[in-house]
Amino acid sequence: MAEAASNAELLEWPKKDKRRLLHVVYRVGDLERTIKFYTECFGMKLLRQRDIPEEKYSNAFLGFGPEQTNFVVELTYNYGVTKYDIGDGFGHFAIATQDVYKLVEDIRAKGGEITREPGPVKGGTTVIAFVKDPDGYTFELIQRGPTPEPLCQVMLRVGDLDRSIKFYEKALGMKLLRKVDNPQYKYTLAMVGYADEYETTVLELTYNYGVTEYSKGNAYAQVAIGTDDVYKSAEVVNLVIQEVGGKITRQPGPIPGINTKITSFLDPDGWKTVLVDNEDFLKELQG
Repeated sequence: MAEAASNAELLEWPKKDKRRLLHVVYRVGDLERTIKFYTECFGMKLLRQRDIPEEKYSNAFLGFGPEQTNFVVELTYNYGVTKYDIGDGFGHFAIATQDVYKLVEDIRAKGGEITREPGPVKGGTTVIAFVKDPDGYTFELIQRGPTPEPLCQVMLRVGDLDRSIKFYEKALGMKLLRKVDNPQYKYTLAMVGYADEYETTVLELTYNYGVTEYSKGNAYAQVAIGTDDVYKSAEVVNLVIQEVGGKITRQPGPIPGINTKITSFLDPDGWKTVLVDNEDFLKELQG
């Protein structure tokens, strides 16, 4: 009884915690080429860049606003590796813009690859388009009014949508913002996040009828989320993993040399999340 009460109290923690999606990490074959594409075609800003020769990699952070407030991309270049396998599990990133048609023409003029011309979604009115970056990552462009968070979605495919929703709600304190079933095209999707999807970045989890497993490739890495208590958050994740699946990949604690406290884990489909101490993260940004 005491253990059940303690666990119930622990599961309340993610709802009280101060959480937000910080950045998404993925690998690219030419850092300068991708920086040029994202700044010139998408209008992102290069926020910081660093080279770690002793570990043979470089990375760059880009986004539409400062890391203290906005969701950003963290690009990783591993010395000598020019190509990665994206796999069929990763879906796309999404960027909200007030004029999809104009953005597509700008991207086309700069040599970008348009994989779906702008126009309304099937059966709806929202105007969208799809483009590919130089490494083959897909970006959905969504026409919306002004938003504080233009980098608005990370889409991942999952093998059991209800299981995934339960994991992200219980382990990470996200809210189910909406769920859409589309039997005509044989998929169901769920938007999960910490606030309204028009104001913040959300995860779009997609289940394709009858598909329970996907290849992960080696290109997409993880999403990072801020927390006020890495240790307590890891306890919650561990509890939820026992119920719905997943795996802790790094026990909570400071990263050697940086001292930022983190923990990392896989969800039931093998998608990785890193929880980062909020205070340590801000110190890291201040250098």
